[in-house]
Amino acid sequence: MTKFEYPELGEVLYKDRLSNGLTVCVVPRPGFSRKLAYFVTDFGSIHTDFTLEGREYHVPGGIAHFLEHKMFDLPGNRDVSAELAALGAGTNAFTSYDMTAYYITCTEHFEEALGLLLEFVSTPYFTEESVAKEMGIIDQEIGMNEDAPDSRCFENLMQSMYRQHPIRIPILGTSETIRQITPDMLYACHRAFYTPGNMMLCVIGDVDPNRVAEIALEILGPEERPVGQKLRPWQEDMTVAGENSRMEMEVAMPMFNLAFKAEPTGKGAAAIRQEIVADLAAEALFGESSRLYLKLYEEGRIDSSFGGGFETIDGMAMLLCSGDSDDSEGVRREILTQAEQLCREGIGEADFLRMKRSAFGRRIRDLDSFDSTCFRLCAYELSDFDYFDFPGIYRSVEATEIREFLRRVVQQQRCAMSVINPLKEEN
Repeated sequence: MTKFEYPELGEVLYKDRLSNGLTVCVVPRPGFSRKLAYFVTDFGSIHTDFTLEGREYHVPGGIAHFLEHKMFDLPGNRDVSAELAALGAGTNAFTSYDMTAYYITCTEHFEEALGLLLEFVSTPYFTEESVAKEMGIIDQEIGMNEDAPDSRCFENLMQSMYRQHPIRIPILGTSETIRQITPDMLYACHRAFYTPGNMMLCVIGDVDPNRVAEIALEILGPEERPVGQKLRPWQEDMTVAGENSRMEMEVAMPMFNLAFKAEPTGKGAAAIRQEIVADLAAEALFGESSRLYLKLYEEGRIDSSFGGGFETIDGMAMLLCSGDSDDSEGVRREILTQAEQLCREGIGEADFLRMKRSAFGRRIRDLDSFDSTCFRLCAYELSDFDYFDFPGIYRSVEATEIREFLRRVVQQQRCAMSVINPLKEEN
């Protein structure tokens, strides 16, 4: 394992790419009893088209999440969660649009727990009966998601924003798409993306980095295997598919999600720079200390639920804000007006430096969290960037970059909005 030091952050990172292709990162935390391990695959809900060993695959929406559920099954009716609990370890997993992560946390028996994590994630076991049973469980989860106003508001927004990108399909899939999933499809996805060359292991705690790498080789084997090649057939211009989506649900007051379509960031340092610039642009435009926020709040058109930021996923990016408001159209007009004013007048040097210090400070504070640090190291590594290099980018970002981002992105033709209104009372 190669040691990297980051004096400005007070961090040390051990990193290596093993002979089987697995990237391993270890962040030592001497003296801490808690240990956290993330085992992540570069495979999320949007990756439904791919090739593997010369064959092309097109799988249903929701299969990445379905696969996450099924990975906790092992041959012989073994109960992975119970085995980890017996070691004093907790486990969980999540699927996002562009990655799937499995993680354990423990204070004792770390090596045994890590070995079990690597074993169950790398051991596919799917039967017709268990897949059919899981469909019912996930269908219930889909129903609950459809009844959640926050989820519906965002998913309706994605329908309005994008014409082809698979972010239009919920991470869970739909009741129709999950019924198309078969054991053979699950095995194909596992062969394509649950292979060491497409995965990353990140550990934080008082552990031996070399021993972590040894365990990974022992469980996963030393040989590199083929990795599926993702197909990205979607082509999106920067105009939105439809401006507005409105529906009624059981909410106390109207809620909205509003977004502006942005160019995909790609990967590497340039992509992370664009993300930081966009985050600062969001802060300047509608952050809690912005002129717009204070004006709308004082006028009673937004409340403390209002906020936003920059979201980037494989093949797409957007500047997003959300909250509760009786005047969502008015909020949209005010955002467009404020963006024009910022582009025209620029951002004062004092305000710009304050925003940078505040954003940088939040990132520093996040390093105190094992979970936040582990997640960010994995997500940024999958984007070909060493997360601990972020201080240099903050120092080099200039106010003119924020102005240019707002000028380019905050445009009416790039904007869509989703609104959930309260149910109308029947007479």
